Amino acid sequence: MTKEDRPPRVFERLFEWFCADDFFEELQGDLEEAYYHNVEVHGTAVARNIYRKEVLLMLRPSVMKKIKGRFKNSNSNNIDMIRNYLKIAVRNILGQKLYSFINIFGLAVGMAATILISLYVQNELSYDKYHDKADRIYRVSREWLNQDGESSLHLGHIAPPFAPLIENDFEGVVEQAVRLMSGYGPLMSTADGEKQFEEDNFFFADADVFKVFSWEFIKGKPETALVEPNTLVLSETAAKRYFGDEDPIDKSLTFNNFGLEIEMKITGIIQDAPNNSHFHYNMIASFLTYENVVGKEQLMQQFGSNNFSTFLLFPEGVSPTEFEAGVPAFMDKHLGQSNDGNPASLTNKLHLMPLTDIHLHSHLDSEIEANGDIKYVYTYIIIALFILLIACINFMNLSTARSMKRAKEVGVRKVMGAFRTSLIRQFITESVLLATVSAILAVGIVVVVMPWFNNFSGKQLSLTTVDPLFFSVLLLGVVLVVGLIAGSYPAFYLSNFTPVKVLKGAKLNSHKKVNLRSVLVIFQFFISICLIIGVGVIGDQIEYMKTKDLGFRKDNMIVLPSNQQIHDNFQMIRDRLMKQPSIEDVTFASRVPSGRLLDSQGGQAEIGGEMVNINFRIADIHVDHSYLKTLDVKFLAGRNFDYNLASDSTEAFILNNAAILGLGYTSPEEAVGKKFNYGGRNGFITGVVDDFHFESLHQSIAPMVFLITQGRARNVIVQFKEGMEIEASDYLKGEWETLRPGSTFDYYTISESFNDQYMAEEKLSQLVSYFSWLTIFVAVLGLFGLSSFSIEQNIKEIGIRKVLGASVGSVMYLFTKRFAILVIIGIIIAIPASYYGMTEWLSGFPYATSLKPMTFIVGGVSALLLAIVTVSYEIIKAAVSNPVSTLRSE
Repeated sequence: MTKEDRPPRVFERLFEWFCADDFFEELQGDLEEAYYHNVEVHGTAVARNIYRKEVLLMLRPSVMKKIKGRFKNSNSNNIDMIRNYLKIAVRNILGQKLYSFINIFGLAVGMAATILISLYVQNELSYDKYHDKADRIYRVSREWLNQDGESSLHLGHIAPPFAPLIENDFEGVVEQAVRLMSGYGPLMSTADGEKQFEEDNFFFADADVFKVFSWEFIKGKPETALVEPNTLVLSETAAKRYFGDEDPIDKSLTFNNFGLEIEMKITGIIQDAPNNSHFHYNMIASFLTYENVVGKEQLMQQFGSNNFSTFLLFPEGVSPTEFEAGVPAFMDKHLGQSNDGNPASLTNKLHLMPLTDIHLHSHLDSEIEANGDIKYVYTYIIIALFILLIACINFMNLSTARSMKRAKEVGVRKVMGAFRTSLIRQFITESVLLATVSAILAVGIVVVVMPWFNNFSGKQLSLTTVDPLFFSVLLLGVVLVVGLIAGSYPAFYLSNFTPVKVLKGAKLNSHKKVNLRSVLVIFQFFISICLIIGVGVIGDQIEYMKTKDLGFRKDNMIVLPSNQQIHDNFQMIRDRLMKQPSIEDVTFASRVPSGRLLDSQGGQAEIGGEMVNINFRIADIHVDHSYLKTLDVKFLAGRNFDYNLASDSTEAFILNNAAILGLGYTSPEEAVGKKFNYGGRNGFITGVVDDFHFESLHQSIAPMVFLITQGRARNVIVQFKEGMEIEASDYLKGEWETLRPGSTFDYYTISESFNDQYMAEEKLSQLVSYFSWLTIFVAVLGLFGLSSFSIEQNIKEIGIRKVLGASVGSVMYLFTKRFAILVIIGIIIAIPASYYGMTEWLSGFPYATSLKPMTFIVGGVSALLLAIVTVSYEIIKAAVSNPVSTLRSE
């Protein structure tokens, strides 16, 4: 008879529950006999229906009463059993205070780390999900490809015509397309001029922006807030900054930037952007304001001005793939052909990225704000799990080490009739109880360290603001997982003891030289050593990036924002500033080293006597004549810009060596004097400079061209004399109050700006450092408990050895060696593993340090010394004790 012909399993289980009752056994037999008879006569389907009806008839009130009674007795017995388990668990915890403390505190530290990292990860993964339509919002990015099909530039911003064209050409596929453009820190002032602030988070946005994003309005109407030109919406914080408790609706603020003064009417107040938003705002002005200044027709021709963040909202049920399939034809339609005659779609691509992925997965050449990195999130998760795992290993090690003390208890209980399942439940109960106590302590630890962690991570995490359901599930999950994992092996290990052997006092597993406990100790120190080595390598890489010769003078350079007045009168201002004793030189440019090379244009170069289209990206930097001299950039051939040659302002180009090699010249000397057309200018290559790191060491050196500015210069660079930064900045503050009245004096140095770009690596290094030492601490804590118990078990052996003439040193060597060997094995395994891991990590940098043997030696020796110091205390205490007292009979 097949499995399908058997009676329904649910009813078999019902009978099994009452198998001790003769009535149910007899009834089960009768029903089964009838069932199989019906199968032969009527078939399986009919037989199963009859069987179900018979069982339902069986459950009459008298029978149900009996069933309820059995359940009641069973539940009562279960409650008594659980109460008994808890009593025994509490008694064992209190009876072994040292080991209980080590277990509880170790688990608490591991849990606290897990909770902190979980809160951090939950926050990182929640970015932009607060928007009601977040799952339908995508950002558009633009990528340029060279002739080989390789990416030469990928921007998170695109040109202004794309949004309206997409909305028109993809009707029905795209519901809304909105643009945001930075206002580049305008000076905003109240009507009376009493309050003036530079607003970094200022945006121009399309009127439909509030149909896409779910920013909550406190005052005003989202439908009409940005419909008219010269209208402005403020964040709650910005409104209070300018107007205090007054109602700002219909009042105005004056916009001052781009050489323009525009009075803007306030039409709405919205809540501040949440912390878990990939960009933040203080003010959002109507896009019509910007269109009126530039001209709508002219704006629709600016396909080269890629400064506009563009977001698409797709209708429900419409897949973004429908849009992506039509992008090539869309690009060819509106961009035509590239310089080499090929369709624009071969060199220009539009890409979509879900809004909720931007924060962790987008690292393009232009972002509204700096994003996080999913790689670091994974790293933090792994480190937290390592700490928790090591805490669990400590628990398992100490529990199994205490097996001899619990062995007789297990033996007696088995002799008295205890089943193995009940013993397993007992030990699991103890484990979960310990985990619960540890969880309570872990929450206390989290509360204490949360301010430090927030300061370190730049977050505003709090147990009071986190989702209660998430935190409850997290805490309960950690307790159950840790309790079950940490208690599973001891439970099955202890419950498997043979009563006869343990009651005779036989040593368990004494014949095993390498047992699970040793393997777990090796694993603990393997993890700890890998983390220590990781800290060393990350630190070496950061030091390498900070100290590497970048190929130009980066020290003693102050960068200040420029404006139209400074640009128009730069020579006069430069001459005046140069008279200050603390200032050595002054220059200005469109881009400053440590920034991104985001500007580029097309052109031609003379190669082999013919003008050839440039088929790769050359970034441009618009400078004044003294820029390269001030930065002390090395020339390989040709000359610098010359103030006395008027033609240099319109015809001279200086390229770096990477650009020369890309164009196909065999040497810098060959390139000098060749015709060069770029961005609408026709001229000659007058000089070639050596490659230098304009951007951070996260990027490879890019081809660059330098040309004299004709208006594009937003940065002033002031070189101050060594040790005179304070004098120079104090002087410049007074000058800038005159040159940029009402603006806050804000400057940075090039060297600091470079170092700031390695902040992610700095934080990773600090985090790995903190948690690696925390891992070591938890491992050492467990090793201390393990060594203490080992010495306690072998105290008579130590006494006998001392009576027979053994010295304290020999006893120390004997017992220290046992643990040192385990750590050394961990070191041997950790070195190749960490070498491979850190080699892979360094491969992500275009310029990386080499792995130093000393880093691995320090990591291994540090762990070994810590282990030896940890176990030495208990060993010394036992070795110097009086053997008479240790050898007395129990």
